[in-house]
Amino acid sequence: MATSPRLNRKERFTYADYLAWPDDERWEIIDGVAYAMSPAPSKSHQLISGNLFRQIAVHLHGKPCKTFYSPFDVRFTENLNQSDNYIDTVVQPDIIVVCDPDKLEERGCKGAPDLVIEISSPSTGAYDLTVKYDLYQRFGVKEYWIVNPTEQSVMVFKLQEDGLYGAPDRFNSKNRVAVPSLGNLIIDLNDVF
Repeated sequence: MATSPRLNRKERFTYADYLAWPDDERWEIIDGVAYAMSPAPSKSHQLISGNLFRQIAVHLHGKPCKTFYSPFDVRFTENLNQSDNYIDTVVQPDIIVVCDPDKLEERGCKGAPDLVIEISSPSTGAYDLTVKYDLYQRFGVKEYWIVNPTEQSVMVFKLQEDGLYGAPDRFNSKNRVAVPSLGNLIIDLNDVF
């Protein structure tokens, strides 16, 4: 994940800057730093994303929590009334679940989702485990999943009472993953991979 030389002329970016960038380019901004997103996802990434989204969306149908898939802007800010000129963090996770309807707007989610799922690739794996992990923990995302298509595995980080993620629970394609924060949802990873 690298920043663009064209954009490096400015030290910090905001969501207002992001909204002015070309629609055919995909970017994320974390703490004012712009990161170019990977090229279009691979076939396996898309299949895994679709399979996960389907299981979650079917379970949540008719319930207050809603699920969304990328591209869908998630703006992180301490102050939900902050203007776009000051919000310096916007990402597009692969899948999110939001249970607070006040966080949803026409342009995406403003505030921490309840669940974030990132599907890693060789080029994003370290970014997902460091930059994204720190971001989601800092803003209180209750549950953060990192899916590894190559290994057919999932790491699930859950926010503890101290505001930090505990050691991850690890699963493989033979497992079923309970998501207690979303009621009786159980994800069958055999149907994901």
